[in-house]
Amino acid sequence: MKHVTNFDKNSLDLLMPMHLILDATGAVCGVGPTLCKLRREMELLGSNVFDIFELRDDGRKKGDTLLPTDKKLYLTFKDGVATTLKGIATALEGRDGLLLNLSFGISVVEAVREYRLTAGDFAPTDLAVEMLYLVEAKSAVLEETKQLNMRLQGAKVAAEEQAFTDTLTGLKNRRAMDHVLKRMIRGAIPFALMHLDLDYFKDVNDTLGHAAGDAVLQRIAKVLVEETRDDDMVARVGGDEFILVLHKMTDKDRLMKTAQRIISQLEVPVPFGDTVCRISGSIGITTTDFYEAIDPDQMIHDADTALYASKHQGRARANMYEHGMTSK
Repeated sequence: MKHVTNFDKNSLDLLMPMHLILDATGAVCGVGPTLCKLRREMELLGSNVFDIFELRDDGRKKGDTLLPTDKKLYLTFKDGVATTLKGIATALEGRDGLLLNLSFGISVVEAVREYRLTAGDFAPTDLAVEMLYLVEAKSAVLEETKQLNMRLQGAKVAAEEQAFTDTLTGLKNRRAMDHVLKRMIRGAIPFALMHLDLDYFKDVNDTLGHAAGDAVLQRIAKVLVEETRDDDMVARVGGDEFILVLHKMTDKDRLMKTAQRIISQLEVPVPFGDTVCRISGSIGITTTDFYEAIDPDQMIHDADTALYASKHQGRARANMYEHGMTSK
């Protein structure tokens, strides 16, 4: 079709909300409502189309003042956001000038975000509306999937944390300790291993009951956390047994001072009901400095040997492991 009959403005706005009417000189004399959202109408009216848009491979001959008609055009705004549009121009019947109808093409999603367009800014038959619905639905699905993955990841982290945690005290458990020891040995990180066993804990359980014993264990856990650093690890590995992994601490004097400080804190009576629970603690210590090849099981065995030496010396003691020491 070479010519378009003069439609009334309402019809053009409805069917082609991104149209421009150009006079015989190429100046804009009519603007569709959606284009008015891209650029102010007063900026467009009276301006030459070639001052507004950069045309890519427009096919004009030298001296042409109008757009080529009845062929696909690619136009980009010269000023402001460089939105690229597709278009086609055709002659108007009964008057000099052109009707230029524009669309966003594949850039519609970016344009909707940039100019805050809605479905009402497009022709009712424009497939861009359906595409926008699909994009919105896809975005909603992706967001829901993202949220689900975050919940699943959180649940996984919580489950892993629970698997490595002693439920009564909140300390790490033996499984967590084994994991930490393997990681530190693999990384050649020096450390000390301190094995603590509570003295007289059985008497608390036998005379005051397990609730009292639980209160004591929770108090002990708090003491051990307070007396260690963030890089250290405290694990409950048995009913009244604890192992402390002290990160990069192998100095004997410093370790013995830490052990004595812990023992002193353990001797503070633990309130329970209208009475108090009294315990103490015995400690055995070894460090990676004592071994050419680090074996976590051997270190635990040697710390346990030093622990029993403390028990045999009258309890509430701490001993460093020494070669030849036995648990008898």
